[in-house]
Amino acid sequence: MLLNGVRSAANARGRMRGAEERERRMAISLRESVGQVSDPKHLEESVDEVFRLMLGAECRRATEEPAREADSVTAVVGFGGLLSGACVFTCGGQASLKIAAQMTGMEFAEIDDTVKDAMGEICNILAGAWKGKVPELAAHCGLSVPAVITGRDYKLHVQAPEFQLRHAYRFDGASFEVTIVCDGLQ
Repeated sequence: MLLNGVRSAANARGRMRGAEERERRMAISLRESVGQVSDPKHLEESVDEVFRLMLGAECRRATEEPAREADSVTAVVGFGGLLSGACVFTCGGQASLKIAAQMTGMEFAEIDDTVKDAMGEICNILAGAWKGKVPELAAHCGLSVPAVITGRDYKLHVQAPEFQLRHAYRFDGASFEVTIVCDGLQ
């Protein structure tokens, strides 16, 4: 009986040391695997999955940047942990109305709080889907609450990102951009 207790304690210490070692290696492996983290296919797959499953819409990557509308909506979700940065979802006012309508089953005439919430939620889901493509990020990177900006003539600026992915998409006559910005990797 005593031997079983010693064996159990040794196994527990070994598991703790193994977990500490895996955590130490994980921080190193994310830095060493920046190519995997910044792989554009992860963003493409995430956008496709989210729009297909949440909106029943098929998206195509656009070859040109979306035309700028007078009013636009930008949702931002921050990353924290092994990767710091943000997922940024930007679209024109008309696209935001269309996306919110497909998400909720309601029609919208203006960018109200429900439309803003829908844009924040689509950005949040995209950020989660993207970070879920890399196991280290899925386990060791948190998401912030979405922030939504609406208006005219504003620009979001990120100082010296480590890497940035920016893709434009089209669906059902509407266009939007998704940007992943990484300003730090551990």
